[in-house]
Amino acid sequence: MTRLARFAWVVLGWNLVVILWGAFVRATGSGAGCGAHWPFCNGEVVPRAPAVETMIEFTHRATSGIALLLVALLVLWVFRDRPRGHLARKAAAFALVFVLAEAALGAGLVLFRLVAENESVARALVMATHLVNTFLLLASLALTAHWTADDAPPRREAAARHGWALGLCAVALLAVGKSGAIAAFGDTLYPAQSLLGGLVQDLSPTVALLVRLRVAHPFLALLGALAAAFAAGRVLHATDDRRARRAAWLVPALALLQVAAGILNLALLAPVWMQLVHLLLADLLWVAFVLLAARALALPQAAASERPAVA
Repeated sequence: MTRLARFAWVVLGWNLVVILWGAFVRATGSGAGCGAHWPFCNGEVVPRAPAVETMIEFTHRATSGIALLLVALLVLWVFRDRPRGHLARKAAAFALVFVLAEAALGAGLVLFRLVAENESVARALVMATHLVNTFLLLASLALTAHWTADDAPPRREAAARHGWALGLCAVALLAVGKSGAIAAFGDTLYPAQSLLGGLVQDLSPTVALLVRLRVAHPFLALLGALAAAFAAGRVLHATDDRRARRAAWLVPALALLQVAAGILNLALLAPVWMQLVHLLLADLLWVAFVLLAARALALPQAAASERPAVA
């Protein structure tokens, strides 16, 4: 693996840390820790004698700033190291666009006071949009890392064979992610006191919209896991390529682990640490799926053909 490829994976890993810390900010209600100020914290570059909430939010902003610089450095390195038209260049450019969008969405949450105890529909919509943008950022970074080490381009015949199943899986995982963001938001604002009480609360006709919406997440998560298993199964059935098969086994394994984590999160009444584990698994599943798609769509005709049936 080249130094550039290793650096690309480091940038991806750092962004995963930033995403988890952002979820910690939301789960602890620390989003207003710096007041309605951005990019400064309570009007200061470095807050003096800060409260705990302020330190949590300030740390998130600092790590996000480092992430932006790392992505910018990655883009410069890729454009210097790879020729015009290279796939890694395109992926890195998209990563820069999405990381800037991440900063804009975060700033909007703060400046419009869509943080802390705000329970508006606008905040739920922005958070769902934030999640989709985060997934697109992770996909861009994962593809940048992949294509700096393996520059095999997508092939038309592989796209014709696997494209529709992979596309269906991508839509399903994005839908699961958006519903998960709304469910986590509801858990933060309306925590259940018991498992039975939470179920009664979810089904009550008088409860807040955010609580009713979180009922859909477990069902969408099951559909997402099935879509991931279906797409991976098609790749496994169609190729003997070792790297593609490893990726195809990893995706359903992570999907199953994610479903189990979701059940545990529900049973434990969504403690902060479990929310972070749940989110990490969702991010890892998405990255694994993107890498599976990149490998499957680059399979040559010989490797993409149906495997012969065993007599």
